[in-house]
Amino acid sequence: MPLAIYALALAAFAIGTAEFIISGILPPLAADLSVSIPTAGLLVSAYAVGVAVGGPILTVATARFSPKTVIVSALILFSVAQGLCALAPDYGLLLAARLFSACSHGVFFGAGNVVVSRLVPLERRGAAFSLFIGGITIANLLGLPGGSAIGNAFGWRMAFVAVALLGVIAIVVLIAKLPATREGEHRPPDFRGQLRALRHQQVLLSYLTITIVMIAALTFGTYQVPILINVTGVDPSVVPLYLLLGGVGSVIGIYAGGRATDWKPMPSLIAVLLLQALFFGTMLFAMHDPTLMALNIFTSGVTGFAFSTPLQARVLQAAREAPNLASALISTAFNIGIAGGAFLGAMLLNAGVSYAHLPAVGIVCGLAAAGVASWSWSREKRMAAVPA
Repeated sequence: MPLAIYALALAAFAIGTAEFIISGILPPLAADLSVSIPTAGLLVSAYAVGVAVGGPILTVATARFSPKTVIVSALILFSVAQGLCALAPDYGLLLAARLFSACSHGVFFGAGNVVVSRLVPLERRGAAFSLFIGGITIANLLGLPGGSAIGNAFGWRMAFVAVALLGVIAIVVLIAKLPATREGEHRPPDFRGQLRALRHQQVLLSYLTITIVMIAALTFGTYQVPILINVTGVDPSVVPLYLLLGGVGSVIGIYAGGRATDWKPMPSLIAVLLLQALFFGTMLFAMHDPTLMALNIFTSGVTGFAFSTPLQARVLQAAREAPNLASALISTAFNIGIAGGAFLGAMLLNAGVSYAHLPAVGIVCGLAAAGVASWSWSREKRMAAVPA
């Protein structure tokens, strides 16, 4: 496998870690900046909004530049932004630095997909894409608990410094090892044609399902560290182990979702969404037991990632004439849900809702997502049954 793909995977790991690192360092960050935990949690929403809005816009705006130029520029922007996060003296400037960082996220992954497809022959593209996207999975497995551990040991600012250094390493390797696009090889896509390809119920309802699922996951996930400390009674030094357990669940979920996509994607997807609602329900009763809470965080990690591959495959199959824009809007759907979940959690907490009751949102959203997916599948089957 070319060294450039490993560097791209490292960059994906750094960017994935940066997106969710706030939830791992929420209590010390909030205390240091003299803001409430719900207010600090809005840093997750701000980043996600930046990705959701800025990603597709900047992907289209940078289409005429070579992928190498776009990737290296995005990573420079990302690394500088992490440095600004580490140096931010107050909440407002940290929020601005997070938005600055978010601008690089969607652009990087859009250009990265193009580059990976060109670096290896057709028969090795599956493995190459798995390695590249695996950087995000490993960010959930190691990046979030690792960032939490660094924040606990050396202060929350050092977590951003560590992420910035990973970005710098990736930049150096990519400048040296990523081939430049040959003249005439890169042509901007037909934007209007891509938009027409997206006007399909399988695409639009899949985006809606992704958004609902992520609202469920992030309403709890953004505040899981203060929940573990204040409700479950877990010692702060042990919290990274719980986050690691959730990361292991996410890796298993990604693998299970991939197998389900090759087996029976829609029945498997609907079952996963119903299980997600079920496990958020059991979490309400496990909240005060450290062992049961650990089990629920693991199972929530599994269901929270098993849904992803079947839905993404469904989008790309239905929008196969517009893969680049369809991929960028998958990221947008995820990040709208991430922003919405973190924001909803903050609003509920500010309204006086207990930390212990936040998983109830997951029950409602899990059932709603299963309903939307079932409706989409039913419409697909009815259309298939109509004679041509």
